[in-house]
Amino acid sequence: MATGDEKSVMVVGVDDSEQSTYALEWTLDRFFAPYAPNYPFKLFIVHAKPNAVSAVGLAGPGTAEVVPYVDADLKRTAAKVVEKAKAICQSKSVHGAVVEVFEGDARNILCEVVDKHHASILVVGSHGYGAIKRAVLGSTSDYCAHHAHCSVMIVKKPKIKV
Repeated sequence: MATGDEKSVMVVGVDDSEQSTYALEWTLDRFFAPYAPNYPFKLFIVHAKPNAVSAVGLAGPGTAEVVPYVDADLKRTAAKVVEKAKAICQSKSVHGAVVEVFEGDARNILCEVVDKHHASILVVGSHGYGAIKRAVLGSTSDYCAHHAHCSVMIVKKPKIKV
């Protein structure tokens, strides 16, 4: 913990998945709500909006026409993610969180934000991909665990047994 008025920084990475929502709620319930209004951390909630060109993939005929539509959709998704994160904070009476959106690959963005804010902890959800899907898509949590310059907490949503 930092001394004086300086609080340690916690960064929570969010996207539009239920795993991300769970990780944010779990974090707020354990590290913020019980301590209101004297939170032990300064909270930054970060969403990485993919670049439209990288989201479309390989350039080919018609790519230029599709990019503005993809970009508009990604912006709508980012706005929804931000509003949902703010609503979750509000519902748990957690005030003062800074919600930021950056464009780029989530793995790089989260590590850059950790460095920028000198974060002491990064929280990410886990999508629970299998080995093949993780190998193809790349795991943000795995990447951050190896490259972020702070402790990384990976919050997994419990599997519901039926």
